[in-house]
Amino acid sequence: MKQKWSQEELTCLLAQSDEAFLPVLEAANRVCEANFGKEVKVRALLEFSNHCKRQCRYCGLNCRNRKLARFRMEPEQIVETAVEAADCGYQTIVLQSGEDSFYSVEMLGELVKAIKAARPKLAVTLSCGEFKAADYRYFKECGADRYLLKHETSDETLYQELHPDSDFGQRLACQKAIKAAGLETGGGFMIGLPHQTLAGIAKDLLTVASIPCDMAGVGPFLPHPDTELGNEPHGSATLTIRAVALLRLLLPKANLPATTALGVLDAAQKDKIFCCGANVIMQKVTPSDYKKLYQIYPAEFKSLSITEGRRQVEEEIRRLGRIPV
Repeated sequence: MKQKWSQEELTCLLAQSDEAFLPVLEAANRVCEANFGKEVKVRALLEFSNHCKRQCRYCGLNCRNRKLARFRMEPEQIVETAVEAADCGYQTIVLQSGEDSFYSVEMLGELVKAIKAARPKLAVTLSCGEFKAADYRYFKECGADRYLLKHETSDETLYQELHPDSDFGQRLACQKAIKAAGLETGGGFMIGLPHQTLAGIAKDLLTVASIPCDMAGVGPFLPHPDTELGNEPHGSATLTIRAVALLRLLLPKANLPATTALGVLDAAQKDKIFCCGANVIMQKVTPSDYKKLYQIYPAEFKSLSITEGRRQVEEEIRRLGRIPV
């Protein structure tokens, strides 16, 4: 099947009937298995701060949300949690936060160094927002392996409406700087944002491919009741799967996760996505007291130890006929 399309062609594909789109899903599965076999990479996600200086209108962490109790993990606790995750079998930990200026560039670099010193084989991904190009190079020098920074939407007008204190051009410049720093580059976007079009999603796919991203998360928009978009409808699980399948064909070797948001919206569809191009799953290792406070969107999470969570996700993957890594 063709693996390069124009925006217009991708728009038409996204609009097809379920029956007409089925060959795309099947092709995405073939390409994924050709590159990764039946393996699903299980990665630890540690959300270490829900403070954020940004005003993103869809996000429960935005600085205008006065209802949210805020937290920050101490550096020592972050390192301890990362070490525990490594000892439970995780090969990658994603350190994620809001854009929290409390954690300076130097502090984040020291965190990476400390984790690498304790568990040298553990890959470290940072996801802490926008920085200068030199800062991404510094993270690489400290031992960081990857950096995740989603663009959320490539419709510049919509981007500005949703991010009143941000700039789409700057966002893309950051992604390119991450790539230039030698870090594996993560991107991604949401499906179902208010006023989003199929043409906009097609452009999102081409934007991720243009970097090109080494990993990309595509998840449905889930409205948070304490944000300006709290009464908007959620995004489509079916359209999310279609976008992941097309992204697999555009980027055959990229790591594409079944996003947590998709699982919150429709657990069955999250399972299905592993047959449509996804090869990664994120498992939260955030301490239970903080997990419920990291609410980009509303969700309920079980209070599990890192060991229990790891065991549970491995069982789920095996149930789907896949092999957890």
